[in-house]
Order: sequence, then structure tokens, then C-alpha cells
Amino acid sequence: MPRRPTIYDVAERAGVSKSLVSLVLRDSPKVSPARRAAVERAIAELGYRPSRLAASLAARRSRSIGVIIDDFENPWFVDLLAGMRRALADHGYHVSVADAALNAHLGLSALEGFVSLDVDGVVIASEQSLDGAIRVPHVVAGNRTDPPAGADIVADDDTLGAAMAVEHLAGLGHRTIGHLAADSGPGALRREAFLDACRARGLQGVLTAQAHPTSERAGRTAADQLLDRRPELTAVFAANDVMALGALSAARERGLRVPQDLSVIGYDDVPLAGSAYIDLSTVDNMSAEVGEAAAAALLDRIDGAGPSEPVRRLIPPRLVARGTTGPAPGSRPGNRSPDS
Repeated sequence: MPRRPTIYDVAERAGVSKSLVSLVLRDSPKVSPARRAAVERAIAELGYRPSRLAASLAARRSRSIGVIIDDFENPWFVDLLAGMRRALADHGYHVSVADAALNAHLGLSALEGFVSLDVDGVVIASEQSLDGAIRVPHVVAGNRTDPPAGADIVADDDTLGAAMAVEHLAGLGHRTIGHLAADSGPGALRREAFLDACRARGLQGVLTAQAHPTSERAGRTAADQLLDRRPELTAVFAANDVMALGALSAARERGLRVPQDLSVIGYDDVPLAGSAYIDLSTVDNMSAEVGEAAAAALLDRIDGAGPSEPVRRLIPPRLVARGTTGPAPGSRPGNRSPDS
């Protein structure tokens, strides 16, 4: 097989030094137009492709970023990664993802694993507490309770999102609303905002026990308990879409029609929520926007261009009304809101 051309071959063909070729590859402004043109012409003629590893070593960077998530069963992070990809597309970074709990039984930390791999930075999209100083640039995404000291935070405004869900249900005439609660950081914010919004509107807000993990099975169990205890409920707001799927299953097993007998709304707007079969009403937590902003903030930290003080950015969520929410049973279309 033909030998792969090297940077020395490019330098010889262009009649310049290896260090000048390196300057051209780094797009340095210190190279004259004539010499830059000679190097670029030699690169094209030889079909030279720079070694990514060599460039990383020269720059003392791995061009890699680690992302720590809670678990792979909850698909909320899919859009988060898509947003990160948008921000990183033009910067040559590759991304590795680790579940914070995956190797917990071995006493291994996802963060320590990434640090040992010499990643340039870490996006922490996990609610697990991280002890000690973090020795690489880092940004917290999606969770704003108990973050590492001094970390930038980019998250959805969970408080606003939960209030939007209650407003939506109240506008449809629902007066007694159940909430499938979660014990996570965002879950706690959504739970408190749900209660506050119900009190502000004079509605009855009914809580379940806080679920962990926030799985479909946990959602079904919580919904069953809630409907056994309060069969007069006409609507359920779940802490996330996965739990909302469990509520839909519980309603079906009881012969309740959704949304005619029971309205269900989730949170996150995971990819499955918009499928024609599920058609779940939800609050879009703008994960893609959170991921894009978190990655941009991390790049600033890696390059030393970020502000001196930690940044806290909340991205407003968006209500997505679909087929699982409708007027409360017995409500009149012209009088659906208790404030109207």
C-alpha cells in the first residue's frame, strides 16, 4: 500500500519548514499569503490529512468531552445530546456518555473515569452529588439543585413548566388534579410549583409518594394508588413523560378513557411523546437548547473565555398540548377556566 504522506512531505513539497506547515494547519495569522498558498497547494497535491492525535497532543488537548447522565432508561437526554452536537459540530470534539450509576457496584465514578481519560471538559447531566473538586472544566445541564461549587448551570425552568401544566389543565375545567411526584432535583421543583399553582387557582392538588426511579412502572404504581385514593380525579400531571406512560397504562386497565374520563400530561417531551399512537400532552423542557447552551458554555470554559463568576441560565419551557388532555368531564366548553 502507498505510504501515507506526512507533514514532512508537505513541508518538502512546499519548500518550507515543518513548523510553518503546523502554523498553516492551526490557521495562524503569522503566515504570509504566499507561503500559506504554497502549503495549501502541497496539501491538496499530496492528499495529506493531519493526524488528529498528533494535533491534540501538540495542543495538549484530547478534543473529547464527557457527558454524565442519570440512566439510559429515561430518553430525555437524547435531545440534550443533539443540542450538544450542534454546538460542537465545528470544533472537532467527540463526545462520550456515561451513566452515573452504571459501575457504582464497582466503586467507580463516571467523573473519575473521564478525568483519567484526559477529557477536556465534562457536562454533568446527573443529579448524583459529586464529592470533591472537579479537576476539569465542567458545566451542569438540566439540574440546578446541589450543583458542584462554582459550576455553570444551564437548565429548563422547571418551576415555570409545572405552572404551565396546571394552567393548561385548569383552562380545561379540571378542579382536582393529581401529581405523580419524583424525588429528583427537577422533580422537587416541579412538585412545589404544582402545589403553588393549584393553591393560586383554588384547585385541589393531590400528591403521590415521590417515586425513584422515575420509570414507567413507578408511574403506573403511583397512578393506581392515586386513583384508588381519589377516584374523583379528572386529571394527572406526571413529573416526567416516562411516568405519564405508566399513568396511561393504569387508566386503560381501569377502563378510563383518555382524555374523556381522565386527562394526562407529562414533562420533558421525549421523542416517544409525539408519536401518533401515544400523542402525549407534555411540557417541552427544551433539552436540545439546554444541551446546545451547556456545550457552548463548556467550550468557553475550556478556552478560558468564560466569565469569572459562575453562570446560571434558565431556558423557558414550552407547553405541548396533544391528545391526552381535554375538557374535564361535565365542563362546558365556554366555561373551562375557574378564573373565567
